[in-house]
Amino acid sequence: MCQHQPPCPTAESADREAASLVAHHPEQGWSLLCNGVVLFEDTGELLPNGEIIAPHRPLGIDQVMTAA
Repeated sequence: MCQHQPPCPTAESADREAASLVAHHPEQGWSLLCNGVVLFEDTGELLPNGEIIAPHRPLGIDQVMTAA
């Protein structure tokens, strides 16, 4: 699928998010990468095989909640 040199990481690679952008729609919150991965604004991913990767963005110190 990828025609870049060197080739982009595959959808199965741990560094799959490093692939080149094919389509970018920030107004809709998603981007399509060269390896077929749909990357969402919340850092979730949809792989070409239908597998869902849950969002994995780090929480900032101001976003950490504690129990009362």
